[in-house]
Amino acid sequence: MKQKSINNSHQQYQKLTQSAKRRIKIIQGQLNGLSKMIENDEYCIDILNQSAAIQASLKSLDALVLERHLVAHVKKQFKTEPNRAIKELLKVFKQTNK
Repeated sequence: MKQKSINNSHQQYQKLTQSAKRRIKIIQGQLNGLSKMIENDEYCIDILNQSAAIQASLKSLDALVLERHLVAHVKKQFKTEPNRAIKELLKVFKQTNK
């Protein structure tokens, strides 16, 4: 049963890694588009809308990376170093909610 749980966690980790890589490629495309918009002197509101879309994509990436961390590391940390796990999670929470 434990081996099945480890395999499932590993598969979930790999899936999250692939999703994060896809999200990064999307963000790179969005950034390239934003750069072209600025170079082409496009309407400022359109540029701001593109910037907001990039920020939303970055938040989505953050969520994937956090989930990946939870799957890969926090499960184990709560068993071996619960105080460290709690401190790390609180630090990330505070940083992302400023």
